[in-house]
Formats: sequence, structure tokens, C-alpha cells
Amino acid sequence: MKVEVLDKAGRKVKELLLPKEVFDLPWNSDLVHQVMKSQLANQRQVLAHTKGRSEVRGGGRKPWRQKGTGRARHGSIRSPLWRGGGVTFGPTASRNFKEKINKKMNRKAILTVLSKKVKDKEVIILNNLDLDNHKTKSMMKILRSLPLSRLNTLVALPEKNENISKASQNIGKVKIMQAPNINVLDLLSYKYVILPESSVKVISEVFTKK
Repeated sequence: MKVEVLDKAGRKVKELLLPKEVFDLPWNSDLVHQVMKSQLANQRQVLAHTKGRSEVRGGGRKPWRQKGTGRARHGSIRSPLWRGGGVTFGPTASRNFKEKINKKMNRKAILTVLSKKVKDKEVIILNNLDLDNHKTKSMMKILRSLPLSRLNTLVALPEKNENISKASQNIGKVKIMQAPNINVLDLLSYKYVILPESSVKVISEVFTKK
């Protein structure tokens, strides 16, 4: 599949032949959904926690003797039947929502989403992306020059670039990350993906290796 390569001013520089095994995979909604669901589950924080009768303070002494009082039998005031007692079947911090996903499945899902975005013309390839300063104005100038219908963009760099990262910090709905770290959730969260030409090579090497 051939795509246009643009410069930072949005002008066409040349055409690039993308590798089929990376950018021309058929859409697989079941696979993408499974990987996205597992990624969301793995990010989930277990915050809700209720105390059971063994965790609630007090209640070491039997409130009254077993027989002869005319009242019901009780062994502890921290029973779930009592006010201030433990909670029965409440949510606890020991819950585990993590889901394991096969590495090959994860890689294929990432390439599937990338392939879909290429076909939908939502991937923009640049011949080069660099800045000689870390001003937001400089990064905005580049983004406004590119064919983006809205500023909802993921920029995947081949390696860490402090100037681009700092220049994009104050731009809403623009995320900077390194190409080897791209994932299904981020790809689906942003409409456009900007790839410097060198990032295409990095993605091909990282996500197709055995």
C-alpha cells in the first residue's frame, strides 16, 4: 500500500510503500475488543474496601452469657447483624480484575487498528518531525499545517524527543509517545496518528519480530 509522505508544512514530498504485514491486515473486531477490554481491566484500580467481622475493631468479649437472659444468642458485637459490625459480602481490596493477553494477540490487534486507520486515511506520515525549541507555538504550527479535521492526535516518535514532548504538554487531545509503546487503547482513543518515516521502520521491527 502506497501512502503520501508529507513535510512539516503539509506538502507532499514523496510516496512510501508500507509493508503489508504491518499496515494491510484485515479488520478483526473480536480480537481488538478482547485486547482493549483486557487493557482496560489491567488499568482498573481496586479502591472500594469494606471490613469484615474479623477486621472491625472491638468485639472480643461475648456481649452476654449464652443462656438465661431471654435474649438471642450472640458471640460478638462485631457480627454483621449488629450496627457497626462487619459487612457481609462487601467489596474488598483483594479483588483482582487483571486479564492476561497473549503477546502475539496484542501485537496483531495493534497492527489491525493501524491498518484500519491507514485505510481510513487517519495515519499521516512525515518525512521528519523535529523542533529546535520546546515552544507550544512551534508544535501548533506543524499540527495546523497537516490535514487534520480536528486536533485529536497521537504522535508516535521513533525515540524520545524532549522538545516535542515539552512543546505538546499544553496542547489538549495531543499525546506524544514512542513508537514501540503504542497500544490498542491509545490508537482507538485518538482519531489521527502521526508517524515520522523512521517510526514506520521501528513499528515494523518491533511488532513483527518472532
